[in-house]
Amino acid sequence: MDFRHAVAADARAATDLFAANHHDALTPQERAEQGFVQGGLDIDAVRSMAEEGSLLVADDGGRLAGLLGLAAPEKIPSPPPPVRALLDAQDSLEWRGRPLGSVPFLLYGPVVVAAGCRGRGVARGLFEAAHRAASGRAEVMVAFIELTNQTSWRVHVDGFGMIPLGEFTLGDRAYGVVGAPVRPATSPAA
Repeated sequence: MDFRHAVAADARAATDLFAANHHDALTPQERAEQGFVQGGLDIDAVRSMAEEGSLLVADDGGRLAGLLGLAAPEKIPSPPPPVRALLDAQDSLEWRGRPLGSVPFLLYGPVVVAAGCRGRGVARGLFEAAHRAASGRAEVMVAFIELTNQTSWRVHVDGFGMIPLGEFTLGDRAYGVVGAPVRPATSPAA
């Protein structure tokens, strides 16, 4: 398995993978068993993320096994409503005793693993690739997980050790915010 930054040629496969795992494409039982993603990730958005270096993929011999977004909040020109709600809540969320808004962070997610590749360490490999990519760029990777998505919560909090930072609501949906530490940028020696 090769974990790398996405390129424009990955756009169609990434868009299809995202759509196949979208909340609305799954039955309630599938959502409960495997988790889900929300929002929109069309081919133009994927190409843009690839060009900006904000999309990581798991490449299984030329087949896309998974994807993970990792972006600086200021690099998202029109944040979708849940991202906007997280950004609006950042001063009420704390990372290691400080308001999240005062800490350099990267947005982590969405994360998707292809059905035939689950249980093979793809999510863990993407998490580790994101950690390496974030090192020196931020102090923490921050994700939001809809609280009904218990599969994602188990993977990220119970499995990867991401730390709950608080919650926010958007309409009738509640989200948990979690963070994972990364090696922050170091100041040049004086």
